[in-house]
Amino acid sequence: MSKILDEINKPEDLKKLSVKNLSKLAREVRTLIIDVVSKNGGHLSSNLGMVDLTLALHYVFDAPHDKIIWDVGHQCYTHKIVTGRKEEFRTLRQFDGLCGFPCREESEYDVYNTGHASTALSAALGMAVARDKKKDNFNVVAVVGDGSLTGGVAWEALNQIGHIRERLIIVLNYNEMSISENVGAMSKYLSYLVSGRYYLRLKDLAKSIIRAIPAVGEPMIKVGRAVEEAIKKTFFPGVVFEELGVRYVGPIQGHSIRSLIDVLEEAKTYNGPILIHCVTQKGRGYRPAENNPEKFHSASPFNIQTGESLDKNQRPTYSSIFGQTVLNIAKKDEKVVAITAAMPDGTGLKSFSHQFPERFFDVGIAEQHAVDFATGLALNGFKPVVAIYSTFLQRAYDQLYHDVCLMDVPIVFALDRAGIVPDDGPTHQGVNDIVYLRHLPNMIVMAPKNENELQHMIKSALSYPHTTAVRFPKGKGQGVPLDKSLEEIPLSKSELLKEGEDLFLALGSMVYPALEAAERLEKEGISLAVVNARFVKPLDEKIILDYAQPGRVVITAEEGVVAGGFGTAVRELLDREKRFDIKFKSIGLPLEIYPWGKVEQIKKKYFLDEEGLFNQIKDFYKKLTIRPK
Repeated sequence: MSKILDEINKPEDLKKLSVKNLSKLAREVRTLIIDVVSKNGGHLSSNLGMVDLTLALHYVFDAPHDKIIWDVGHQCYTHKIVTGRKEEFRTLRQFDGLCGFPCREESEYDVYNTGHASTALSAALGMAVARDKKKDNFNVVAVVGDGSLTGGVAWEALNQIGHIRERLIIVLNYNEMSISENVGAMSKYLSYLVSGRYYLRLKDLAKSIIRAIPAVGEPMIKVGRAVEEAIKKTFFPGVVFEELGVRYVGPIQGHSIRSLIDVLEEAKTYNGPILIHCVTQKGRGYRPAENNPEKFHSASPFNIQTGESLDKNQRPTYSSIFGQTVLNIAKKDEKVVAITAAMPDGTGLKSFSHQFPERFFDVGIAEQHAVDFATGLALNGFKPVVAIYSTFLQRAYDQLYHDVCLMDVPIVFALDRAGIVPDDGPTHQGVNDIVYLRHLPNMIVMAPKNENELQHMIKSALSYPHTTAVRFPKGKGQGVPLDKSLEEIPLSKSELLKEGEDLFLALGSMVYPALEAAERLEKEGISLAVVNARFVKPLDEKIILDYAQPGRVVITAEEGVVAGGFGTAVRELLDREKRFDIKFKSIGLPLEIYPWGKVEQIKKKYFLDEEGLFNQIKDFYKKLTIRPK
């Protein structure tokens, strides 16, 4: 039986359909998304909720002439399907396949690369201003999630949008969630708008009522502004946006394509900034995702019939071990508090939030605020543990430098998803943290070789009187036994794992591949002492300098950018100590845009797996003037 989707190859094809057939198409698109994500993994809940809205947007607007910017890029699956990438959609998030986020290099319909949230309003305003200065004529539409409005940059943009009042359309997708359930005053306000039964048409009615009051109506208008404002706040949704200078329309049923088309068509005629408040349901059309949208936010492959994950690996994740460790420590130390930025589940802090709700703080998508908030707590005797993905902590660099490290505030930063991150592509790679963290004053930087060592590092970080960052990868641990009692690791102390003549200094996730490569190299006559560095800063200078004797070799390995990273730190130490005759090699990642795919595929591409390490080091020794004995 022929499907409507078979005939959709570009947005213009949507305009040939009736609203009834658009609704049928929405069901077909949902079926395709569920099928692909069940095999490849991906962001399911948010995309199922965006199908109807996306079809309406492309029905009304003329992309790519009109610019549609997706604030949270993981909502763009339907957009990709209807903009010429339907046949490639089955390669979603696969190595050399489609990116799971908007990608300008991939399609002219993707006008702005987005992986982090809250940026679309600023970009959209810039495009609108550029359009008018060039006397062009196109629409600019920013599709923003309600979770994105917890980010400060979105409000900085709204402030200017309302001030200069460029023609701009903001579509606010309200589904009560970012990754986890939204938090904060703005979320409560949007909930109030959705639950209300009054719409903008009441605004003019209320003003008419005030003016019509015999004898006192006009005086009330002149001297009773406060009364009018009180009535507005009581009866009119969207007053915050209206007061900022942005016209508010809504709430609109986000799964009624007819209603969406009508309101979007009307928005095109408005000569100024307008916000359309659409209410959608995460996981729409797939019951398991509707019932558990957090689980299916970023899903691993699953059984479509049951919704159960196909991942049979029962080893605990680094995130879960981190969360349990913080919880166990907090049971004995009431000064320990936990902070995250809209990711209690992803960072492993969900159990902590349940057991110690008064000591848990989800600040929303507001990393800068999270850092300064933690600073205030720490300066008044508490022990904050701030859990943020490596890629997202980059957004708070100024706060880390200016507000934390310059004052040497004892805060623990848990950098989840450090190093290579699977599937999500360039915006989510946590490969730059070593570079910028080690250049911050008073900052201690650590990385565990496995989940057991992670426990001890969290315990140690809470005992150090300095700012400390612990970086660890996404995914399952090594499956090693977990110590029941935790001990403090002496500051800078590394761990010798294998004896040898030359030094192979490995950091974090590179320790086990380094050990495996060193065992193979031993058979080639290359003798390497493998050291688990543990610390990027401060370095274990003693063990490095003990091995760095004249004519010897020092090799470093890190899952991060080499330029300015861990290897650079070791090289700087050798130079300071005038060990110029050392043969030195640093192994890591080049400074470039990384592909999406599985961790194993990306490591293989950059020669960071065991085979890659073996071949790189073997080739390095072949080129030396000295030879292994």
